[in-house]
Amino acid sequence: MLQKVVRSTVIDEPIERVWAVLRDFNSHDQWHSVVDQSRIEGQERSDQVGCVRSFTLKDGNRIREQLLTLDDREHKSTYCIVDATVPLQRYVATVTLKPVTDGNRTFWHWESSFATPPGMERELRDMVATGVYEAGFANLRQHLGLGADLLPRGAPPMPTALPMASRRAVLHTYGGPEVLQAEYAEAPAPGTGEVRIRQRAIGVNYFDVYLRKGWMPGMLPLPGTPGMEAAGTVIDVGRGVNGLLPGDRVAYLGPVPGAYCSVRSVPASWCVRLPAAVDDDVAAALLLKGLTADMLLRDLGHVGPGTRLLLHAAAGGVGLLVASWAQRLGATVIGTTSSEDKARVAREHGCQHVIVTRDYRFADEVQRLCGGADVIVDGLGDAAREQNFAALAPCGHWISLGQATGGLQPLDPNLLVQKSATFSRPVVFAYLSSPEQLLARTQRLWAALADGSIRKPVIERYTLDAAAAAHARLESRQSVGPLVLMA
Repeated sequence: MLQKVVRSTVIDEPIERVWAVLRDFNSHDQWHSVVDQSRIEGQERSDQVGCVRSFTLKDGNRIREQLLTLDDREHKSTYCIVDATVPLQRYVATVTLKPVTDGNRTFWHWESSFATPPGMERELRDMVATGVYEAGFANLRQHLGLGADLLPRGAPPMPTALPMASRRAVLHTYGGPEVLQAEYAEAPAPGTGEVRIRQRAIGVNYFDVYLRKGWMPGMLPLPGTPGMEAAGTVIDVGRGVNGLLPGDRVAYLGPVPGAYCSVRSVPASWCVRLPAAVDDDVAAALLLKGLTADMLLRDLGHVGPGTRLLLHAAAGGVGLLVASWAQRLGATVIGTTSSEDKARVAREHGCQHVIVTRDYRFADEVQRLCGGADVIVDGLGDAAREQNFAALAPCGHWISLGQATGGLQPLDPNLLVQKSATFSRPVVFAYLSSPEQLLARTQRLWAALADGSIRKPVIERYTLDAAAAAHARLESRQSVGPLVLMA
């Protein structure tokens, strides 16, 4: 005989804030006191219908549940147990939220049906009703900062403080990709001017490799978590935050690393709302790289019709964006890649000419093709130093964007005088010094994506726990386009 458990409550918060937590199928280890650790199997999103979450309870039991339906309009989700060490058979549960107009509160209805082994009906019915549902109501209230109600008799004890857990990739020593290790840490509540974000996608950039190697220890002291950008949903906001609400989809980038995690509090000034047409993984793949491309083309290169642009790593995450956008602006784009396969991709994204080289010899070919480059976007570093100068046209501008082959040694100004050349070493965050600048550049980026000036990227996705593998892939020079970690 099927058992049925029904419980309801009212949460003194707007429905959007409650739903922002409950719609995340992998959030329960952050707010429910009986859940220890949880993960989504198969690298799927935690709001993807059909995804399976595998979690352990504090008492050692293990459960796998599948998300069957998710309706953002009706604020309703349904899930079932796939297998478990707890003998709940044919378990199906439904969570439904309704707005309570009196006081802008939320009515939460939670019900399930299941079968049990003979003789365990009352025990398991009470466990679900009291230990899962009623305790969950109280846990979520505390999670949302509303204070802890007294738990019903027999419920698992709730800790005096319920920190939000965050899965993160951390390094305790500098070195190769293998130093990135996954672990749990507390995600502090947002401070004044901050928002706390449940991150779904995290951008991987070559700058993260520099930090992991210890090239800038002052920027990432140990133990440290790399990452400069991510996208997800606002969980809650601190004092003084205007314009962002729980449930808003946002992306952010900032000058302080720490994005390789599932939950993070960041300044609201780093954040931009995401258009409905831009998915989280696309935002994480594009934001930092796209705004870097905007800076390079608009502010430094002044790229327009007739500009001769030399672009290294033309099939990389930044390279593909710069190539396609520059071509749309009327530039002649010459790219360098390390393989014929990458050269094909670079041509498809706007490079009129591609030089395939693994030994950083390209200057003679650049001079033959176009008479020298007006603008060079250089992510190679010292190994290409002499070739870059030789490839410059008179009055050309050399932009040093990275140092994949090692730090660029100081340039003698007298060298630049020989070609009346200019040199810059930009940091994109200096061009994002105000929320207004961030918004204007981001709007240009989304517009370029919408009108085809840049293409929707082909993304390589890794789980957050596989950050080391993503770094190894990036450094192998085998990747094409952006890499993203899915939290």
